[in-house]
Amino acid sequence: MKSMRIPYLDLKRNGNLHASEINEAVLRAAGSGYYLLGKETAAFEEEYAQYIGTRFAVGCGNGLDALYLIMRAYMELRIIRPDDEVIVPSNTYIATILAISRAGLTPVLAEPDPVTCQISPDAVTKAITPRTRAVMIVHLYGRCAWTPGIRDICREHGLLLIEDNAQAHGCVCDGHRTGSLGNAAAHSFYPTKNLGALGDGGAVTTDDPALASTVRALGNYGSARKYVFRYKGVNSRLDEIQAAILRVKLRYLDEDNARRQRLAGIYRNEITNPSVALSPEAPEGENVYHIFPIFSSHRDELQQYLLQNGIQTMIHYPLPPHRQECYAEWRGQSYPVSERLHATELSLPLYPALSDTEILSIARAINSWHPLS
Repeated sequence: MKSMRIPYLDLKRNGNLHASEINEAVLRAAGSGYYLLGKETAAFEEEYAQYIGTRFAVGCGNGLDALYLIMRAYMELRIIRPDDEVIVPSNTYIATILAISRAGLTPVLAEPDPVTCQISPDAVTKAITPRTRAVMIVHLYGRCAWTPGIRDICREHGLLLIEDNAQAHGCVCDGHRTGSLGNAAAHSFYPTKNLGALGDGGAVTTDDPALASTVRALGNYGSARKYVFRYKGVNSRLDEIQAAILRVKLRYLDEDNARRQRLAGIYRNEITNPSVALSPEAPEGENVYHIFPIFSSHRDELQQYLLQNGIQTMIHYPLPPHRQECYAEWRGQSYPVSERLHATELSLPLYPALSDTEILSIARAINSWHPLS
């Protein structure tokens, strides 16, 4: 086996693109004497809200917490009640579902469209019951999941529309960024994300002042005023150093996303192997390619072939949520579209620091592969 030449994601190489400004920001934050709830976080929240196009952005500890805090805030506001149902894609990352369960609500799985891999409006409609209070869409792989159909379903049934925007920072749909398309949105700044910190971080965006203030209090032990606790909250705050780093990276997000889109275009133009399928191209701006997925019924064989040729890949995700041990109660349920996607998906390297030449070499390696069976 050849030594690794192209890792799936080289965070150090990616970080070096803006290293001098990041180092300066870290030193500034570290030397300020304020490490939580300070000027860097306040500035990032203002800048990120303006970028997303919402009135408010509230920093928190991570993306899972952001989702959970939205659910809890709606419960504290008496808009959602314990055991109410939230419809969620059946092919999402487990964190989306864990947030619903953690809040004492019931996740209801809905199948994705087999072509776009995004939640299907028809499946959402079929999943609605008298207990449904919200639909949580996930902009999976960096592709916009919002559609006019989803919007209209939520309006018709009086449902909240919540976005999991962990994978789609900067994505644009119909002139608006994801994170501003629903009633509220959760964002993850995990280091691998398009807008990634150098540790954990997250945020909630919304136009609703009551929701924003409740999320902020819940994430600060339930306190909006020092030593006065209105809610049984948690400790989930974006720290000053991560906020300073994110302020730097936010300035380059559109540029970095444009680079991702260019590299994705090379993949699309160059991959011609008939044993490999690509998702159809989204309308302009509606995919920021956090992940570039391909699909093959011989996925594991292809992954091993690429590894032998020095190319590391990933699978997003090996097991669908209803097959996970933590949700054993769903074991008897069948979600055939999700199961097929999870069994065939393979993620190719794609990040701004990669060169055109490296992307071409990956495409050529894929084209040279032939299934053994």
